Amino acid sequence: MGTPDFAVPSLRAVASACDLAAVVTQPDRPRGRGQKSAPSAVADAAATLKAPVMKPGSLRSAAARESLAALSADLFAVVAFGEIFSLELLRTPRLGCINLHGSLLPRYRGAGPVQRALWEGGSATGVTTMWMDEGIDTGDCILQRWVGILPTDDAGTLSARLAELGAPLLAESLLLAHAGRAPRRPQETAAASHAPKLKKRDGVMSWALDAVTVWNRQRAVTPWPGAATAHRGRRLLVMKAWPHHLLPVPDEPGSVLGVFDSGVAVACRPGVLLVERVKPEGRNEMGAADWARGSRIERGERLAIAEEAHA
Repeated sequence: MGTPDFAVPSLRAVASACDLAAVVTQPDRPRGRGQKSAPSAVADAAATLKAPVMKPGSLRSAAARESLAALSADLFAVVAFGEIFSLELLRTPRLGCINLHGSLLPRYRGAGPVQRALWEGGSATGVTTMWMDEGIDTGDCILQRWVGILPTDDAGTLSARLAELGAPLLAESLLLAHAGRAPRRPQETAAASHAPKLKKRDGVMSWALDAVTVWNRQRAVTPWPGAATAHRGRRLLVMKAWPHHLLPVPDEPGSVLGVFDSGVAVACRPGVLLVERVKPEGRNEMGAADWARGSRIERGERLAIAEEAHA
């Protein structure tokens, strides 16, 4: 039971290790630039495995509950499905429901664990398999794996690495549960933190923060919702950047300090962010230096979205 790209490696691992009764995913929805209706990433992967696919509009409907009960499943394997499970649904499989979560629980419970780990400047994170209960990521833990966060990571690359790390862990947890040997380690509630999904407005770059914080947040919102600023009134996404620990500069936050072969230096408070790659509005991603030279950017010009410029 899953929906996005993050769940695809787990689907393949579970299909290889277990008797896959069915794949359950969200219904087809508008996707991509053209917003044409398309199946989820999990539905696409299930098609290549020739696995039966169910796309209930809601797991709370009587029809969905009956269809799931008819599978007579031992276990539900759940990865980023996109809907909260009722107690009745949790009790449907004979042995229970096991979830793969993209953090080392009880840290970062919620829908945005990967982004929050970067947003807060974490140096490491991991994955956890757990027995699902009625809470949000509060169930007993089964297995965990640690991984370091690389300086080159953004939410996209870190999510992909965690998905690959977690896939065999989920398959192992299912086999342990089926054999009656899966651990049940209660979470330490006092150590819990929450990771709600980031909102689109979180992507607006705040240059008035220190350079390391600006960099961490830029990575957290890449690729979605995107680290957004603006140049001469046109939206500009910062795709890749690095902090430079320099002395405080007198320029206003967001001011261009210079254009170099390696990128565009932008003032923060304190510090400097070297922007390496950008995506201008209506154009493809490119090197920041090439963009700046083509746009004839001058020192002192400010990058800022209107709402941020007056903050």
